[in-house]
Amino acid sequence: MTYRIRLETRARREYRDLPDRIRGLIADVIDDLQADPRPPGCRKLGGGNGYRVRTGDYRVLYAIDDASGLVRIYRIGHRSTVYRRR
Repeated sequence: MTYRIRLETRARREYRDLPDRIRGLIADVIDDLQADPRPPGCRKLGGGNGYRVRTGDYRVLYAIDDASGLVRIYRIGHRSTVYRRR
């Protein structure tokens, strides 16, 4: 099953602001999430239904809705700041 990817407004803004090299790596991760939203190395986040996948020092935080086949990406950023609430 192929999942649909939806970037929330905040994640879209964070993606756009990334350096070009990192943006390419993150784009590859997002593409891979379509085929397998729970790839090897992903981790379930505590306190909710979110997951995270690592790319170097950057993280992609997302939620999966298996019933509708949707992966909702809600944060993209450096590991030092991505988990902080704003």
